[in-house]
Amino acid sequence: MRGFRDAAAFLTRLPVGSGAGGGVRGRVDPRSAAGPQAGFDPGRSILWFPVVGGLLGLVVAAVYGVALLAVPAVVAATLAVGFGILLTGGLHEDGLADTADALGGGWTRDEALAILEDPTHGTYGVVAIVVGLLLRVGALAALDGAAALAVLPAAHALSRVVAVGLLGVARPASATGLGASYAAGLARGRLVGAFGIGFVVGLASLGGWVVAAALLAGFGAAVVGWLAVRKLGGVTGDVLGAAQQAAETLVLLLGTGLMANGIAPGWWR
Repeated sequence: MRGFRDAAAFLTRLPVGSGAGGGVRGRVDPRSAAGPQAGFDPGRSILWFPVVGGLLGLVVAAVYGVALLAVPAVVAATLAVGFGILLTGGLHEDGLADTADALGGGWTRDEALAILEDPTHGTYGVVAIVVGLLLRVGALAALDGAAALAVLPAAHALSRVVAVGLLGVARPASATGLGASYAAGLARGRLVGAFGIGFVVGLASLGGWVVAAALLAGFGAAVVGWLAVRKLGGVTGDVLGAAQQAAETLVLLLGTGLMANGIAPGWWR
């Protein structure tokens, strides 16, 4: 279970010890310039990313379903999305903001990489976070409790897999940092296994629509990766976070589109 503990310690703020016996977020420092600290095995944890993502989606769906009993859908969706961010520490949102600032504000590769290293957020970053939150809250608010239970686990699981999958097709933008650390420990067999697990998690919650969800998630991550390769020359940990946000949002929008057309997501419905 070391891989699961590593993945949970990295992806959440829950007090889960890593395989090396660390504390909160184990021995992982996602914002460190050197990447994860000693004792953390990126390759080992990748297989568990979709499992941890699926569990996070279940928790967010549960919060949404319970909140729906007392407040309007928009308020319930805001509470649920906010609780999910609280659990993850805004790790992916931070990556989205940094990536937006770098792609929008850096004229050259060196300028863009320098912006990525700046912990503050500029206009592009703030706008990206606001638009992303509005889309996710709005999409979730259009779902009923059962649809959220179908869509959210798939969205969280698939988005984390396709984000890491960028490392299988694009090189790291720099020799240090989170992206480089994961690329160094990424074996093709583990990446394929992670995709398989993510698909199974999505299938268990979303049924046959998991195919469309996986394609949309992959498309969102691919667009972010393509922009990063053009501007930065590769991908970074922040880019992976932005890819996760894009993929999760697109899967949520898929669920909203299905509901708008009278199709209830979830194989059990």
